[in-house]
Amino acid sequence: MDVQSFIKQALHEDVQTGDHSTLASIDAGAKGKAILKIKQDCVLAGLDIAQQVFKTVQPDATIEVYKVDGDIVKFGELAFTVWADIHTILTCERLALNTMQRMSGIATLTKKYTDKIENYKCKVLDTRKTTPMFRWFEKEAVRIGGGTNHRFGLYDMVMLKDNHIDFCGGIEKAIDKTNSYLKEKNLDLKIEVETRSIDDVNRVMAHGGVHRIMLDNFKPEDVATAVKIINGQYETEA
Repeated sequence: MDVQSFIKQALHEDVQTGDHSTLASIDAGAKGKAILKIKQDCVLAGLDIAQQVFKTVQPDATIEVYKVDGDIVKFGELAFTVWADIHTILTCERLALNTMQRMSGIATLTKKYTDKIENYKCKVLDTRKTTPMFRWFEKEAVRIGGGTNHRFGLYDMVMLKDNHIDFCGGIEKAIDKTNSYLKEKNLDLKIEVETRSIDDVNRVMAHGGVHRIMLDNFKPEDVATAVKIINGQYETEA
C-alpha cells in the first residue's frame, strides 16, 4: 500500500484550494501542540498512519508517542502529542482522527470476536466488503485486532461464488475451467468454492480440485454436518 499517495489524495480532497478557516484566523508562523486523548476504551489502531499524516505536511513536526498499534487503551489515556505549526495541526487533525477512529473501531470489534474463539481451531477472516480506497487500512485494523486477512482483492485468490457457478453451468464445470485457466496462465492461486447446501458439499468432495470450501449461509447444524463430511481434507470457511 502506498500510504503517502493515500495521504496526499485524502488531504487534497479535504483542503482543495486551502484551509480557509485556518488561513483567515491563524498567523502563518504560529506554533502549537495538540494531544490525542483516548475517549473510549478500545484497541488502538492507525497510530503509525496518523503520524505520517502530520509528517507529510510538515516533516520537521515533533511527535511523541505513548502507545503502539494493538495496545488496549482506556478512556483518558494519551496516544501522542504533536508539536508543529498550528496550520499543520488544524489541517491534518481530521484525517488523522478519521483514520484512527475507523481503524480502532474495526480492531476493537475484531478482538471481541477473536477472544470468543481463542480456544478453537479457527480464525476470524475479513472480506472484500470494504470502503473503496480504504481497504488496506481496514484489513490492517483486522490484523491488529487479532483477525486474519482473507484475499486482498480479485487478483490474489480465486473465489468461485454462486454467480460464477450459475453463469458457468455448475460447480464441477467452474472448478475445471478455473484449474485449466490457472495452468494456462501459469498462476499459483488457491481456489475457494462456495457451497449452498450439503449436496453441493458432497459434489465438491467427489470432484476435488479446490483448496477451501465455503459453507455459505449454512445453519449451525448444517455447518457441523458439512465439517464432518469434509473431515479436514480441505480448509473450511463459514
